[in-house]
Amino acid sequence: MPLLQLKNLEKHYGDQVVLERLNMQVERGEFVAIVGASGCGKTTFLNMLLGTEAPTKGELLLDGAPIPDEPDAHRGVVFQRYSVFPHLTVLGNVMLADEFSSARWLGRVWGRKRQAIRQRAQAMLAQVGLEQAQSKYPHQLSGGMQQRLALAQALMKQPRILLLDEPFGALDPGIRGEMHQLITQLWQQHQLTIFMITHDLKEGFSLASRLLVFDKVRHDPHAPQAWGATITYDLPLDRTQPAAEVLSATQVA
Repeated sequence: MPLLQLKNLEKHYGDQVVLERLNMQVERGEFVAIVGASGCGKTTFLNMLLGTEAPTKGELLLDGAPIPDEPDAHRGVVFQRYSVFPHLTVLGNVMLADEFSSARWLGRVWGRKRQAIRQRAQAMLAQVGLEQAQSKYPHQLSGGMQQRLALAQALMKQPRILLLDEPFGALDPGIRGEMHQLITQLWQQHQLTIFMITHDLKEGFSLASRLLVFDKVRHDPHAPQAWGATITYDLPLDRTQPAAEVLSATQVA
């Protein structure tokens, strides 16, 4: 059974049709890049996968059942602008999600349970290359380090699906290349299924195993909101999990 299935999926806001006739299946371990013009519904689609937006029509299935209508541990997300608590250290921010889930009323844990969470967070920071920055505060981090922190936060709950909304768009080219190597390594290590929005077509082709193009194919000048975007191209790419050449470069580095 596919991990995800979209069956005639649509999203409307009142009379405005944003997305229409979305049909596809996604297998476990795919890396799906999403490109398209601004305003064509890419982020709306990601929000439906996350559970913060509900479909207007059609079906969105996870393991054959309707996808939960609110975020859960199965789905991690990283935006271009990430969210942290500025008064907490890097380590404290990564520990926080596990602390909340372990102590829903107080949001804090103590003793052996806290020590176990701390060790897991430290291991995750090591995976993203922030083991030397765990005592720093978010404002002390560079842009690349901030995105590494966002990835560590997203992966602490061991999600099956990772959602990335232009995560590297604001980074310098050199830092972006390092992040490309890191996300490939994490994709392989955690056996993730990834959906990534990008405006950089080259980035989509180099990172993903599959490329989706969102665009409007139907237009009505008298009713511009009557038709939404759909998947106009669904391109399988010659890349499996993992890409050996990128992983070897990461290991050498």
